[in-house]
Amino acid sequence: MHRPRHVLILGGTTEARRLAAELAADPALRVTSSLAGRVAAPRLPAGQVRIGGFGGPEGLARWLREQQVDALIDATHPFAGTISFNAARAAADVHVPLLALRRPGWVAEPDDDWHPVGSLTEAADALPALGGRAFLTTGRMGLAAFAHLEDMWFLVRSVDAPEPPMPARTEVLLDRGPFTVEGEADLLRRYGIDVLVTKDSGAAATAAKLVAAREAGIPVVVVRRPPAPEGVPVAADPAEAVRWLRASLT
Repeated sequence: MHRPRHVLILGGTTEARRLAAELAADPALRVTSSLAGRVAAPRLPAGQVRIGGFGGPEGLARWLREQQVDALIDATHPFAGTISFNAARAAADVHVPLLALRRPGWVAEPDDDWHPVGSLTEAADALPALGGRAFLTTGRMGLAAFAHLEDMWFLVRSVDAPEPPMPARTEVLLDRGPFTVEGEADLLRRYGIDVLVTKDSGAAATAAKLVAAREAGIPVVVVRRPPAPEGVPVAADPAEAVRWLRASLT
């Protein structure tokens, strides 16, 4: 009797959970999802779950060998750049097929007032010229980039409470999407927000804030995605990832 083919999903995204649910239903597959452990109470996917880092590309390569992984799917957040490059190196070292599952980025519409930047530091540099009350939806990591903006007020939304350093004039809102356009519009009005800062995660669950900002005429500072590893095939959705996996395991 042949052993189930082992698929490792580097997860933490909605797409990763959808993919794990579909693959775990196949008895011919053994599915393991790896979560970074940055969220205190993550939504666990179907199948086996491991939490925590691997110890760089060498540690990941060792895990792939020891656990007899047949295919690796990087379905991490578009801004989790380090693990993506570690996955590319490890997969190449162990000769395991690798796919990147990346939701498409957001596309600006004619009425959007977007200000693309390359990093959180650049976002902080752009803010003073755009407004005085900023809505930060970049997560709880990286708030130190805005800590020096003492004249600005910030509303920070994240799943878990952020830790210092962060801007002195900050109110924290703990919440998890999906969000509605109506809810986001009410939030902008209630807090007097005049500029929004976000990362181009491309998630439909968090795109409502962009619509609300467009309708309110509020500028949006959009942090562009970091570059992805070269030579790694990319799927735009779980269905495409499943097709790639079936072809890779034949």
